[in-house]
Amino acid sequence: MLGNGVVGILSESSNKWERRVPLAPAHCARLLHGGRQKTGISRIIIQPSTKRIYHDAQYEDVGCEISDDLSECGLILGIKQPKLEMILPDRAYAFFSHTHKAQKENMPLLDKILSVRASLYDYELIVGNHGKRLLAFGNYAGRAGFIDILHGLGQRYLSLGISTPFLSLGLSYMYPSLAAAKAAVISVGEEIATQGLPPDICPLIIVFTGSGNVSHGAQEIFKLLPHTFVDPSKLQEICGKNVELRQHGTTRKRVFQIYGCVVGCQHMVEHKDSTKKFDRVDYYAHPDQYQPIFHEKIAPYASVIVNCMYWERRFPRLLNTMQFQDLMRSGCPLVGISDITCDVGGSIEFINQTTSIDSPFFRYDPFNDSYHCDLEGSGVICSAVDILPTEFAKEASQHFGDILSTLVGSLASVVDILELPMHLRRACIAHRGALTSLYEYIPRMRKSETEELSVDIANGHTNKKFNIQVSLSGHLFDQFLINEALDIIEAAGGSFHLVNCQVGQNANAMSHSDLEIGADDTVILDKIIYSLNLMANPEENLDLVNKETNKIFLKVGKIQESSSKREDTKRNTAVLLLGAGRVCYPAADLLASSGGSSHRQFWKTFLENYAEDWNDVEVIVASLYLKDAEEITEDIANATAVQLDITDSEKLFMYISQVEVVISLLPPSCHLTVAKACIELKKHLITASYIDDSMTLLDEQARNAGITILGEMGLDPGIDHMLAMRMINESHLQKRIVKSFVSYCGGIPSPDSANNPLAYKFSWNPAGAIRAGSNPATYRYEGETVKVEGKDLYDSAVRLRLPDLPAFALECIPNRNSLIYGDVYGIGHKASTIFRGTLRYEGFSKVMGTLARIGFLDTEVHSFLRNKKPLFRDFLLELLKIKVESNDSTIREKDIRESIISSGLCKEQETAVRVAKTIVFLGFHEPTEIPSSCQSAFDVTCHRMEERLTYLKNEQDMVLLHHEIQVESPDGQRKECRKATFLEFGRIENGKITSAMARTVGIPIAIGALLLLTNKIKTRGVLRPIESEVYIPALDLLQAYGFKLTEKIES
Repeated sequence: MLGNGVVGILSESSNKWERRVPLAPAHCARLLHGGRQKTGISRIIIQPSTKRIYHDAQYEDVGCEISDDLSECGLILGIKQPKLEMILPDRAYAFFSHTHKAQKENMPLLDKILSVRASLYDYELIVGNHGKRLLAFGNYAGRAGFIDILHGLGQRYLSLGISTPFLSLGLSYMYPSLAAAKAAVISVGEEIATQGLPPDICPLIIVFTGSGNVSHGAQEIFKLLPHTFVDPSKLQEICGKNVELRQHGTTRKRVFQIYGCVVGCQHMVEHKDSTKKFDRVDYYAHPDQYQPIFHEKIAPYASVIVNCMYWERRFPRLLNTMQFQDLMRSGCPLVGISDITCDVGGSIEFINQTTSIDSPFFRYDPFNDSYHCDLEGSGVICSAVDILPTEFAKEASQHFGDILSTLVGSLASVVDILELPMHLRRACIAHRGALTSLYEYIPRMRKSETEELSVDIANGHTNKKFNIQVSLSGHLFDQFLINEALDIIEAAGGSFHLVNCQVGQNANAMSHSDLEIGADDTVILDKIIYSLNLMANPEENLDLVNKETNKIFLKVGKIQESSSKREDTKRNTAVLLLGAGRVCYPAADLLASSGGSSHRQFWKTFLENYAEDWNDVEVIVASLYLKDAEEITEDIANATAVQLDITDSEKLFMYISQVEVVISLLPPSCHLTVAKACIELKKHLITASYIDDSMTLLDEQARNAGITILGEMGLDPGIDHMLAMRMINESHLQKRIVKSFVSYCGGIPSPDSANNPLAYKFSWNPAGAIRAGSNPATYRYEGETVKVEGKDLYDSAVRLRLPDLPAFALECIPNRNSLIYGDVYGIGHKASTIFRGTLRYEGFSKVMGTLARIGFLDTEVHSFLRNKKPLFRDFLLELLKIKVESNDSTIREKDIRESIISSGLCKEQETAVRVAKTIVFLGFHEPTEIPSSCQSAFDVTCHRMEERLTYLKNEQDMVLLHHEIQVESPDGQRKECRKATFLEFGRIENGKITSAMARTVGIPIAIGALLLLTNKIKTRGVLRPIESEVYIPALDLLQAYGFKLTEKIES
């Protein structure tokens, strides 16, 4: 029956609200209509259901069969585990089984699978090359849970006699779509932004625990409201010097935003030994050595706690009942708790029950230690719904099915699991009634719980006289090291009890197990620990293991030392560059050139002023593709090219350990992985990317590790920060008040290279730049806050002329949220104008705005592109709604222009002409085939722009940065305008063009590395280049390199 290509979909029976499906009708249609030869699927049989988010008829319409009988199916899919009697012999099943951790409550299901010779795939174990789960609903749980608690806030505050904007918000399931729910939240946000919140509830602080998918989903909704994220250390400051002042209503001003605070375990506990700092690895191994501080440091300032963090009973609770009772007696402003983890009696002790989707709240009264179903009276409202993602059943199912539909063909058509790709093979717990090799540890873990160990339930220890906790990390299961470790314990006469088990989710990821090892004699324990140490230190016993992957990392009892004594191969002055894109070459070239004749003036300045004792820098350039790295290093003497996939953690650690500074030129989503490795290995890190919330949360860890993570060290952000801070701080030193800050920056073609109707070109993939055109923007102008919605961004562009550069006909587009830089630069409380804008040549925004209105930038999948071999010409006709007499008719520029005008998409004749010329220049009128990879108009546009708007061999780009600040004396009598301008063009050196954008990003990054190597930057933690120890030497070195930064003062 296995591999017959027939798929069944179960009717969910676990909960009345469970409306999700593994595959939506659209997914089934693609699988069926593609044919078995292509998709591996011949039939799909759906068990009938009257509560499923998609009706049975919708499945029938696309060719599925409706039947209770799934006996003809070789593969059966569900969401939650089915009833045991529904498990059929000799079939393959895929659902969330929760069996791989050997938890007792899930073992009857596994026993049933094995007894009927079935196969079991667990969605939770399907992991991609990036190391993350492919199939998950965590984001949707966070989204639904946060919307629900906002609804609860409205109800709760009303019961306390306070009307708030949250009152108009419904529960998540009440909205027909996630988009509709978000629109409702945005509406609430608009009311907060315009009318403010009642003073009695301000500041309203939402605390999020954890930083995983659940927390990200909740924060995604939170960010739709006017908000500011604050560091946990700033909570008391936000609330005022004395929390009691807020409780007594001393401040009566309405507040027009809410505050968010993301906390991790480092904010929840501290070491019992006050001389020791928090260590995450040590905490996981020895939680008994730590005491809770969340109730003292965080909870007293929280209005709402959104609990998104996994917890186990061996760790201190987030809040126990007594702590909470004390908090509420002391006037804590907490009104609501959303326990999205739904951990009854868990990290929040007094949450003793789950709640339902239609009745998501109960009220806990700490003064009487009582529980109530209503929201009236004293206490706090609590939510603990265990199936939150199904509140957005359609979107959650669509998201889930988008991934599963690409995998199900292999699962349905393969008989031998060895024919499956590795990520699916690793997700197979049982095959034809037998556990697969990766999960053979499960019976031994079960045996340790039942037959071999008699466990003292009260203290969690074995019944042996002597016990010690051991933490093992490594490739425990895929390299069978867990079996070897258990053999050592048992052979010596010891016993073990599994305390915790976390299975690595891909071939590169390590697993972690905590074992309580018992013996009647300390000699036996010593022997066990000695043998485990031999495993953990292969260099001390080369006969035991001889491969890096066969190593384990060991923590024993109170011993807090690294398990692996690797040879120290660090070089004194070495830098690792991750990523081999365009920015890499100028950075690598500068760093490696200290012994040569190039960049002579730069090195003269650097060596005379900033380097007392200097060795040449060795540069390692690492790229996923070795060829790309070799192209960078081929003419750089002190540079080496290596191949590296950062998801290969062992290889990443190996290269980072060899250097003092790491430069990440990878996409921003990769920085967190690199940063965590740098923290563990105590190596400095530099990026040119914006410092986001996830990176900010690493500040304390970086400081504790004694390293600097220097972000935003490129052009924009980067040079713009440094110029701004020099101008602002010099003004402050002269007792001047900054009343206005305006900044413009843009990377555009040089005038002679702006030779297309759009007057713009891309030096790399255009998708990011085009998406930026739909970002909302906020700025302050003459005291008024101006908000621009993403859809209106291009229409908000204004004409710009710089008197010192009269040849440039420019325009300026607002750039995201300018107001945050008021705080960053320390001018937010005084400056009535704060504006940051992106520069383009005049007319760019009108063309792009018109293209957007036509539909060229729509990101939704376009039905027209599903046709066989669609043509650019026909797609253009579809977008413009132009009807032609025959398929061979030529589309003229005139036809396009007239269509744009007549349809009202553009009112200006001049703009319509330019738009038509742009469309023709991009080749949308050509009868050539659109690549099958293009699924949306946005994809098609990016494809064409990448083809037609690239720089030719001898064409140059340019970068222009211009700051203007208005300052005045304290008495207002003297006013000045201070200006700074930076203009740079692409250069041709040795027959090779290096773009201005690549150099203005790469050179600041390289300078940051040099300043760290010479310890000129002494601040540790996560920082921007707004500190004088960074920007003063950096600007000096930028000018020594040859960049021209001009400044002037006008009275």
